Amino acid sequence: MSSADKLEHNSVEEYLQREANSLIKSEYIDGWIRAMTGASNRHNRIKIHCLIQLGNQLQGRKCQPFDSDTKVRITQDAGRRFYYPDVQVVCDSNDQLSVYQDHPVLIIEVLSPSTRAYDLHEKLDAYLSIPSLQCYIVLEQHQPISYVMRRSNQEWIKEINQGLDATIQLPFLSCSLSLKDIYEGIEFTETCVQEPDPEYACIQEGGS
Repeated sequence: MSSADKLEHNSVEEYLQREANSLIKSEYIDGWIRAMTGASNRHNRIKIHCLIQLGNQLQGRKCQPFDSDTKVRITQDAGRRFYYPDVQVVCDSNDQLSVYQDHPVLIIEVLSPSTRAYDLHEKLDAYLSIPSLQCYIVLEQHQPISYVMRRSNQEWIKEINQGLDATIQLPFLSCSLSLKDIYEGIEFTETCVQEPDPEYACIQEGGS
């Protein structure tokens, strides 16, 4: 849900102070602040369905889901980044007064036209650098398709799940996400509404 960029360089402290006093959420990328725009009803419905599934399965357990009001902080070399994932699950939470999390095990983003490039490239690289992360899921809005990056030892393995009969297994949380439940009530289009991307193209049949 990102749009305009603010070009001045800001410290982490300046960014966090600005966020605490702002009615508009912004992301922080190594000193640069990027304002965020609102999401469609379709986007938010998919996000909420993920939260409901995860919340029900994780009820009473240490690992808990957080929605897009909670930032994730990422440290890369000398840089710092703060994003607002649509969904994250954290097992080792920061204290309850903190406005961000440092140790997510699962992050989910729902693709939007304005954020597609960020979610599939910039954020993918940043999220996969988080030591605690076990899985990054990207969900299409207009077709029941998920792109999943799973940690396997020191490597990341990509899988694609397609169709309402598909299920995303999350063994590190002892739970799963049903695409039927994620996309409940969503009206699909014949194709994904997106710019073509050779690596993350909309899969019309099959999968891997």
